[in-house]
Amino acid sequence: MNNVRNQYYDAEGNNVRPIIVNVGNLPEYLSADDVQTTFHEFGHALHGLLAQSHYQSVSGTSVKRDFVEMFSQFNENWAFQPELLARYAVNAEGQVIPQELVSKIISALKFNQGFMTTELTAASILDMKWHELSAIPAEAYDDPSAWIDGFETAVCDEMGLISQIIPRYRTTYFNHIFSSGYCAGYYGYLWAEVLDKDAFSLFEASPNGVWNLELAKKFKETFLEKGGSEEPMVLYKEFMGREPDSDAMLRARGLK
Repeated sequence: MNNVRNQYYDAEGNNVRPIIVNVGNLPEYLSADDVQTTFHEFGHALHGLLAQSHYQSVSGTSVKRDFVEMFSQFNENWAFQPELLARYAVNAEGQVIPQELVSKIISALKFNQGFMTTELTAASILDMKWHELSAIPAEAYDDPSAWIDGFETAVCDEMGLISQIIPRYRTTYFNHIFSSGYCAGYYGYLWAEVLDKDAFSLFEASPNGVWNLELAKKFKETFLEKGGSEEPMVLYKEFMGREPDSDAMLRARGLK
């Protein structure tokens, strides 16, 4: 997702609407991962499209880095809802994907989550350790590759990782933290998942099921319209009535 133009109000009080684009290179037949990615990026797009902020600098996705992924990940929760699947998950003959297959997909998405959570957490800690350095020692310039490997090994040993589990991204290709704006903030993906799964639990607990128009309207007005114009936790408490509970994320990953 890219913002060609953020929403804002001009000097005459006109609401200048945003220009948001999602560009994807997708195969004819989507995998479960492709579907999740499409919903993820559309979640970012909705955050930009529905913005109602006064200033561009806090409009739409212009929020704190460890908050922005909440809304893209929140949108992923809808990908395999039966009512929505009936609208898009059809074969060439127009037959809707069978619920038995959907159940298998959902179960498969929870496979090996203990490993995946650990490697993601390890990558977050490695990111933090790199950005805790105040300087690079002189000896690192003699053999940078060896020094980087040694630094990573020391961090992994400190974390207590076994050799079969390493950080999801090694330093030399950890683009998120060196060229994509997530420096000392890669943990934001996990933290955002705590927020998105906890917020979605309200929809799951709704007497009318997850398709709750009143709750969706509150979500839009509390989060998507306000962007970064208010502190994230203030907005979160306004929507949930309490602080985040990580149990929802653990349940979603099949860990509790």
